[in-house]
Amino acid sequence: MVREEYGERLRAKAATLPLTPGVYIMRDTAGKVIYVGKSRALKNRVSGYFQESGQNSLKTDAMTAHIFDFDYILCDTEMEALTLENSLIKLYHPRYNIKLKDDKSYPYLKATLGEEFPRFVMTRKRENEKAKYFGPYTSTATVYGIIAALQKTFGLPSCRYSFPKDRGRVRNCVYKQMGCVAPCDPEVTPEKYRETFEEAVSFLSGNYERIVEDLTEKMNYAAENLAFEAAAAYRDRIRAVKKLEEKQKVVASPDTERDVIAWHVGDPISSICIFYIRFGKLIDSEMFYFSGGEILDSDAVTSFLYELYSRREYIPKEINPAEVLSPDDAEALSAWLTEKAGSRIYVRTPFKGEVRRLCDMAGENARIRAAEYAKTTEKSEKSLIRLAALCGLETVPTRIEAFDISNFGDDNITAGMVVYEDAKPKKSDYRLFHIRSTQTRDDYASMREAVSRRLSHLSDEGAAVPDLLLIDGGEVHRAIAAEEVLAAGYSIPVFGMVKDEYHKTRALVGEDGEISIAAEQSVYTLIYNIQEEVHRFTVSKMSAAKRKTQTTSVLEEIPGIGKARAKALLTHFGGLAGVKKATAEELCAIRGVTPEVAERIISYFQQNPS
Repeated sequence: MVREEYGERLRAKAATLPLTPGVYIMRDTAGKVIYVGKSRALKNRVSGYFQESGQNSLKTDAMTAHIFDFDYILCDTEMEALTLENSLIKLYHPRYNIKLKDDKSYPYLKATLGEEFPRFVMTRKRENEKAKYFGPYTSTATVYGIIAALQKTFGLPSCRYSFPKDRGRVRNCVYKQMGCVAPCDPEVTPEKYRETFEEAVSFLSGNYERIVEDLTEKMNYAAENLAFEAAAAYRDRIRAVKKLEEKQKVVASPDTERDVIAWHVGDPISSICIFYIRFGKLIDSEMFYFSGGEILDSDAVTSFLYELYSRREYIPKEINPAEVLSPDDAEALSAWLTEKAGSRIYVRTPFKGEVRRLCDMAGENARIRAAEYAKTTEKSEKSLIRLAALCGLETVPTRIEAFDISNFGDDNITAGMVVYEDAKPKKSDYRLFHIRSTQTRDDYASMREAVSRRLSHLSDEGAAVPDLLLIDGGEVHRAIAAEEVLAAGYSIPVFGMVKDEYHKTRALVGEDGEISIAAEQSVYTLIYNIQEEVHRFTVSKMSAAKRKTQTTSVLEEIPGIGKARAKALLTHFGGLAGVKKATAEELCAIRGVTPEVAERIISYFQQNPS
């Protein structure tokens, strides 16, 4: 409820508002924006916050209790108000508005039908070309998993060769022996390969029964003509297709494309669940979580959907919210989606049938997953609170950044930074620093440079300032990082992560000495995970850079081989081992490799077999 001393003034001001579309901006006593909303009729909507009827939710009452004043902006249409509301939420980051925190672009599965030998690839852009797209999916791992399943089921190539460029260059292909259609074999025509590829595309498009019928017909024909080996191959393909189909959850007719959205309002965690249905199958789902203070109602969901689909390359024909949005919001959202997609998009809530069942299922998912997330979050919060107490921090460290140094002798000196938010890794914020200030192994100078370069970006627009820096190392490493923090004008606590003689986490070290965490199970586990993650990330990146320079530099020692030619050789033969085994004729197939250069390569590896 609105505070009594402000209530009369706010009700009087709201009564003067017009009955037209617009956006309202709620502010607290400090003038800070705490909530942004929209309405088709500003007067009715804003007045509703300040009535004493008690019809608002507890979260809305908690918000209105902090309202000191409000502003408003008139709009010509509801769609204009929807767009403006979203822009203002991004600008002010109000405390009580739900926000789509993940700024990722969604991956798609692309079938490159315009190529002579088409492929399945992962992409984040839907371009106007002769290709077919499936998705969007919630992660690249999902896309690559589907590609691997299709390759295995339909015998599509999973090697790194490029076709038609590499046709005829592969001898004794092991994948062909394992059932690959083998476009590397010149006897496999592009038409034969495309037939198999289009079977996989058809499967993704929901034409499962037709594929099985076609394969069965081919199997029977082969058997009748005594081509038993071919018949067995078709039989195995049918089995594989059926097995893959069993993993697909069919929920509607093959031509159905829709997103089903349900939400759960809880304390301390609220959530939104989305089911992505393409070609009649539930291909993916996604969860979004919000703190208990953020207001999650039908208005908030409308704003959320606007933000979600503004980031999407593709919008399905139908959006199905589990609960009814206000007619004005649904109409405005539908109009905006239709304009963005270039075709009619419907926003409607089902009340019966299969789609209603899906809405209920999504709602149950939202409820259960919110409860699970709340448990995990509560455990993480306790760990962070205890960490803050042990280290004497003024605030609970929501964002932690950790640094480590790795090198291979004096080469490839690398610093890695990992980020943990709410005690969970945020991989999109990981950073790598190739050290420039020292040409020899010097962990202290390397740490100084890495921390300094990181701090130089904290003034960038939208940059997140860490609550705590953790340095992999002892007091000297910590002190160097702390000096850089002080020199940059920040007051960020810095602690070192000390390991024992077995290279395992032992303690934290601060300005006043070591802090034992051995008896603090939750804190120890958190610090151990952070220390292992920053070490893994840094070493893996350093090792990859070292492998690249090692393999390239060996070839560059051979007269006539530069960086570009060395890269071409390594790419074509799949690495240095392949180059070593290649014949002079195979080497000459690479552009720019003359017979003389080929002989030099062979001679070099005969003299340097290791």
